[in-house]
Amino acid sequence: MLLLSIDWIFIIEKVVLILVIILSSFGVAAYATWGERKVAAIMQDRIGPARAGIFGLLQPLADGGKLFFKEEIVPDRSTRTLFILGPALFMVTALMTSAVIPWGPDFTMTIGGTERSVSLQVADINIGILYIFGVVSLGVYGIMLGGWSSNNKFSLLSAIRAASQSISYELAMGLSLIAVLMVTQTLSLREIVGQQHGFWSDGYFTWNFFKQPLAFLIFLVCSFAELNRAPFDMPECESELNMGYHQEYSSMKLGLYLFAEYINMFISSAVLSTVFFGGYNFPWMDQVQAAVPGGLFSIICVTVLMIKVVGFILFFMFIRWTLPRFRYDQLLNLGWKGLIPLALINLVITGGVILFFFNK
Repeated sequence: MLLLSIDWIFIIEKVVLILVIILSSFGVAAYATWGERKVAAIMQDRIGPARAGIFGLLQPLADGGKLFFKEEIVPDRSTRTLFILGPALFMVTALMTSAVIPWGPDFTMTIGGTERSVSLQVADINIGILYIFGVVSLGVYGIMLGGWSSNNKFSLLSAIRAASQSISYELAMGLSLIAVLMVTQTLSLREIVGQQHGFWSDGYFTWNFFKQPLAFLIFLVCSFAELNRAPFDMPECESELNMGYHQEYSSMKLGLYLFAEYINMFISSAVLSTVFFGGYNFPWMDQVQAAVPGGLFSIICVTVLMIKVVGFILFFMFIRWTLPRFRYDQLLNLGWKGLIPLALINLVITGGVILFFFNK
């Protein structure tokens, strides 16, 4: 009976963690829209959202309510099943990537007189990086289904752009990550974070950003393309393709597409923070851990990771309102002729350094 109760407690822990991550993702996505409008307003010397609540903080609720109560239209000439499946698939894949991210260190709690270690990670699989890449690559199918099933030439052109853009930049992103994996010797995100413990060890920085700065730069540029954000927002190029692949969508189907884009930005920021900037690690964390209770230390670590994530989200927003949009041929040339050769050169240099310094 004790084992049964512990098993049920384990299941409840994971369910609660999944719900917290999903609700947090939706919350971050909702207020990322508010934050982006505020950032744009500051950079353009405007006020931004200011009517719904103090400083416009209730604006995301007003926008969500408007989308929820708007009339839902399905075009007569569309492929109805795929038209409905497109935004749902895009949202599901956006949420699935959060399952393998370690949001904080394990902490111990006592249940029925038995100490139990609680993990702040839904699933610690030994191929976590491959899982993220596999799920992210499925997200483009949601865009393709939405663009093709709408039976609209502008939506279809936008979906084709999104697919070719994704193919161009996923290859460079994968090659840049291989260099990091050559250094860490693992595909597990938990182990990658563990190797970046603290900030300084054995006379050098522990964070992978300092070990692989070029890989980080390539990965960051590819993240902009994967997220379809400026200056790589060609699938939603209003001046050429109206609204892009979600032109025929309305109500909550449109809301799913828009929310999923911001959830993807949140998850991409979390992956960047985890792989290159130590995840929940921070300087002098051992001293802090020794001075505070275990539960409080875990909260501090989660807060540190969230601060890094918010920093990347703000960076994505600043870039959107700073750089002009690339032409489509420039976009593909940068991916195929610029980033991929650069990533291959970084691989060769990384392999040479490892062979010369660590395999003697």
